[in-house]
Amino acid sequence: MSGTLSLPNNAIGAADVLAEDPTMDVEVPKNNSFFLWQWFCNWTSTSPIMLRAVEKKILSYLKLPYRGYFVDIGPAVGEADKIWTVSMNTDSKEVPLVMLHGLGAGVALWVMNLDSFAKDRPVYAMDVLGFGRSSRPQFGKDALVCEKQFVKSVEEWRREMNISNMILLGHSMGGFIASSYALSYPERVRHLILADPWGFPEKPTDSTNTKQIPLWVRAIARILTPLNPLWALRAAGPFGQWVVQKTRPDIMRKFQQTIEEDINLLPQYIHQCNAQSPSGESAFHSMMQSFGWAKHPMINRIKDVRSDIPITFIYGSRSWIDSSSGEKIKSQRGTNMVDIKIVTGAGHHVYADKPDVFNRYVNETCDMYKVGRLQPAASSPLQFIRESTESDEEHELPNLKSAAETMEIKQQPNVSQGVTSTTSTRATTATTPVVDMGDMNRKL
Repeated sequence: MSGTLSLPNNAIGAADVLAEDPTMDVEVPKNNSFFLWQWFCNWTSTSPIMLRAVEKKILSYLKLPYRGYFVDIGPAVGEADKIWTVSMNTDSKEVPLVMLHGLGAGVALWVMNLDSFAKDRPVYAMDVLGFGRSSRPQFGKDALVCEKQFVKSVEEWRREMNISNMILLGHSMGGFIASSYALSYPERVRHLILADPWGFPEKPTDSTNTKQIPLWVRAIARILTPLNPLWALRAAGPFGQWVVQKTRPDIMRKFQQTIEEDINLLPQYIHQCNAQSPSGESAFHSMMQSFGWAKHPMINRIKDVRSDIPITFIYGSRSWIDSSSGEKIKSQRGTNMVDIKIVTGAGHHVYADKPDVFNRYVNETCDMYKVGRLQPAASSPLQFIRESTESDEEHELPNLKSAAETMEIKQQPNVSQGVTSTTSTRATTATTPVVDMGDMNRKL
């Protein structure tokens, strides 16, 4: 791990640190000298350095210190893959929480959750391989091959991080990958937390609804099916941010309370994450069937997750994801431990729509594994299995103290070899304004 220390945005000399070498913690894709591809990258107005800059601005709103670095996982899918990782409170001896984001997202979208999770335990959030700042290798074309490649990348990351076992949290597509990982490496998973997971139910065979859709709409949908889900953002080039703004104007509202000084950062971040090579997105396209369903639904396999691994589902009551899959899985696993929580008023992005409720549910689950506490596997399964259908909005998590703003910045010990690190605390002022955009992240 190479060691560069990043100061908080309000500290004297922070700009000098960035100016010294702005590419030291940037994964730059190989230049294949293909003229059309170079032209396309310029047309999309994106770069790894631009993505790095906007991510740092968003994460500067965290109150607790964090470290960001690349973890070299070797030839997991490509020749030399690296996974961008943000970690917090790694000195804690509690069971670590590992977080996998959804389609088209990245670590910065956990900005309203990380402080709460890291208060009492180690937390690791990664950019899934093929997304965000991680390497973007070429995945296979077969659905099961892509799924196994994602799982392999997570396992290689775990091995490099020397994490023996973990609480694994996945949102949307990340929930699908987390479930597949638990099937392949059950000895590494203490608890599986699935936030509005994608890819669980089977695609309905009833075609009565499609008959009500106009013929021309069905024709266009058929033509666009071979394309990656977020192709329009890249096709719009420098106007991609405008496309995000017009298609999903609610993203700024989701994060307004946290990033109130510069709410335009979130749409810019989404654009920068998805305007680059659609490596992971192409793999998702190979795994999907008509976007809303997986070619190999997890509901047919999740029952095979080892019986002593508890599963917690957290659904948004207004989400387009079918929450009935959780009930079916609960019945499939019999007396095995399954917990279903519904967050009233939240949509698919339950972690951002109702962050206080979401954070409390996740922390309640993680707290069962605190040192000295009784493990759920040793208690009665009936005591653990319960269904929560209220939002509990009246119970808010206490705000974390802002002592980190005055904390002395110290370089933390290396995590693994070949990793670049940054450390930051919350910024007290907004930074460079960016182009206004909207929110396209409903189905990510």
